[in-house]
Amino acid sequence: MTERTGRIMIYVTGDTHGDPARLSAQALRKLKENDTLIICGDFGFLWNGDKKEEKLLRELGSRKYNICFLDGTHENFDLLREAPKEQWKNGTVRVIYGNLRYLLRGEVYHLEGMKIFTMGGGESPDREMRVGTEHWSREEMPSRAELFHGLESIEKAQFDVDLIFTHEPPLKTKEFLSLGTEGETRVSALNSYFDEIGKICKYKKWYFGSTHMDKVISRSRTAVFRDIRNAVTGEKL
Repeated sequence: MTERTGRIMIYVTGDTHGDPARLSAQALRKLKENDTLIICGDFGFLWNGDKKEEKLLRELGSRKYNICFLDGTHENFDLLREAPKEQWKNGTVRVIYGNLRYLLRGEVYHLEGMKIFTMGGGESPDREMRVGTEHWSREEMPSRAELFHGLESIEKAQFDVDLIFTHEPPLKTKEFLSLGTEGETRVSALNSYFDEIGKICKYKKWYFGSTHMDKVISRSRTAVFRDIRNAVTGEKL
């Protein structure tokens, strides 16, 4: 179990899909003032914009620690775009409410002395069922401009960051995780893009959430879902 050292901590977890239990005060009771929890996509708490949802978002944003999320493939991108942009930790975010922030694609944030690269988005595993419905958006996949912005941000960071947070994993990691499973694994240009990022950029830890599993793949790469981990050490909370 991770011991507190008095320092501000960065934690990470996987897709929450709008489940209040995942972000309950009890589940996050060990987070202290100014700590940060990063959610690796499919946040899902901005979905229909009703009063009940707004009340929950205000409660999350009023906590003493930061809750930050990447977008995934199951998001209401129209609502996400309505949130105002703001400069935070050397990068651009959208502020949902108070300490609740949406980390944008291709940014490098400077948080607690570390450089953090983020890139949300991906291709829905159930894309065929969702295309043409109100629950699917072309915006789920990063645009060429967003991917290029990510490369520019990494170049400005001198191809050296501490932590990488994405929704999707790199291609080779996704293929490795699919070994022994039935059916065809859906991969995209984004997975290949992440493979290239892994080649040109130094990093210590890389976390992703789309696979809906809690698994340490290597010393540097970890799939997160329900676990909450210290993002620096990789230890479970």
